[in-house]
Amino acid sequence: MSQNALTLGHSPDPDDAFMFYGLARGLVPAHGFRFQHILQDIQTLNERATRGELDITAISIHAYAYVSDKYALLPTGASMGDGYGPMLVAKQKFSREEVARKKIAVPGTMTSAFLALQLWLGKPAKELDYLVVPFDQIFAAVRSGRADVGLIIHEGQLTYQNEGLQVCEDLGIWWGRENDGLPLPLGGNVIHKRFAPATRKAVSDVLTASIQYSLDHRSEAVQHALQYARDMGRDLADKFVGMYVNHWTLDYGAKGRESIRRFLSQGFEKGLVPEQPELEFVG
Repeated sequence: MSQNALTLGHSPDPDDAFMFYGLARGLVPAHGFRFQHILQDIQTLNERATRGELDITAISIHAYAYVSDKYALLPTGASMGDGYGPMLVAKQKFSREEVARKKIAVPGTMTSAFLALQLWLGKPAKELDYLVVPFDQIFAAVRSGRADVGLIIHEGQLTYQNEGLQVCEDLGIWWGRENDGLPLPLGGNVIHKRFAPATRKAVSDVLTASIQYSLDHRSEAVQHALQYARDMGRDLADKFVGMYVNHWTLDYGAKGRESIRRFLSQGFEKGLVPEQPELEFVG
């Protein structure tokens, strides 16, 4: 692969598709770079990042604690739960103490949702009864009784009521309540440190331009994203995109960066992540 041909990993979800619409369709200048879009679920992308396989990739903020030696955070592309976030749902409402004793279906152990769950419960993974299933099969796991509680991410946060389920806790609301109103940091984009700082900045500028283009041409970008909307209608897909592609996505800003520091620091202090990473942002 030539120096200017870059692998770009992201989820096959409406928000990521929306972000990279301009890039995927050649509507923004790529400044000599060629991007190979690799669409995989976030847990797989997290695992690939631990091996340094992709040049640029979306990852869970939780996963950054495991890959900060290999990757730098891009300033754009963040998914932040600003007053909302991953939810714990069940057929009936359970208290925190009850959830801690139940079998919980989770979308991956390196997801930010799983770290937030451990922080909320005050328990490490080894003390929990959990089952890892693909994020789009969590509802089925709860309905079938394979799990008592589901930890839902993505569009499940908007459709759980259609499944006859109730919210036990919205971890985004909980995080903001406990952390001075800060958003819950969920996902971000990273670039491999093997690239020189000037190249990292140039790539960052291209990705930022793609996100800005989508925000400026929202209707067309949402239409593009619908192909990944998994049975969501246009209105619901548009709402979902708005939750996770917004001003936080264009730049973390001081609050966003502080939220990441606090999230990973709390994880480290409670023994839930192996080290407290030095946050390195491009630019």
